[in-house]
Amino acid sequence: MSQNVITETNLTNLALANRGKVRDLYDLGEQLLIISTDRISAFDVVLPNGIPHKGHLLTGLSEFWFDYTKSIVDNHVITTDVSQYPDVLQTDAEVLKGRSMLVRKASRIDIECVVRGYIAGSAWSEYKQDGTVCGEKLPTGLTESERLPELIFTPATKAEQGEHDENISIEEMEKTIGKDLSDKLIQTSFALFEAASEHAEKSGIILCDTKFEFGQIDGQLILIDEVFTPDSSRFWPRDAYKPGSSPPSFDKQYVRDYLSEIGWNKQPPAPELPAEVIRQTSEKYLEAYRLIVGQELL
Repeated sequence: MSQNVITETNLTNLALANRGKVRDLYDLGEQLLIISTDRISAFDVVLPNGIPHKGHLLTGLSEFWFDYTKSIVDNHVITTDVSQYPDVLQTDAEVLKGRSMLVRKASRIDIECVVRGYIAGSAWSEYKQDGTVCGEKLPTGLTESERLPELIFTPATKAEQGEHDENISIEEMEKTIGKDLSDKLIQTSFALFEAASEHAEKSGIILCDTKFEFGQIDGQLILIDEVFTPDSSRFWPRDAYKPGSSPPSFDKQYVRDYLSEIGWNKQPPAPELPAEVIRQTSEKYLEAYRLIVGQELL
């Protein structure tokens, strides 16, 4: 596998439809081509450095989980085999290999579905201050990283690039998309989390929290975007887990911690990452893949 870091794509025969924080999207009519670059973002800002192998990791891990969870909910994946892509894409086959997905185009539901099994990160910060998570009251006496008495669902609005996702209540979600669809999203999100959490535990990983995006095709609910990757989830090594502290993680919390330590104000432009932070972040992503999938990515 090439070790070239790709932070931007410009395909030969197609115009870019959208450039997100990490992914480049190309419109093929009824299908989309999603390319995972090696870009990394923190605090909703894209950092200047790419992370080696990150795009391949995001694609490979999402492909694994999309297949693993397809009995729970259908997803948008058509194929990741570049040889099966339309002819117009074959000129750029080397760029696309391993880091792209051909998917069905869905009507996106503009709600980010967040499921939390443990209390950590911004949820812990809010709980310490107010005893709540996303405005919902939780039992008193919880410690950092403690397993929650039951899974909680904390929706957010899906922000445009450069804007922050905004936490909303379930009641606000119901007003936006209706109660029936809201109930379906919550039930499906919980089922996905429980299935992935069980597999992760067997792999030596604790799934702390994650976020999902859904769409609809002909009225059918579809899982889209990415799923259970280190960009969308907080993973902890099970053997290092200890309530009352912040465990080491396989996700980009390591990068967030570094940026907080140097006092960055979380506004663009983001600072350059040191070579050691880049190297260790890449290793953390690759280790997550190895444990979850059961084989090396490289």
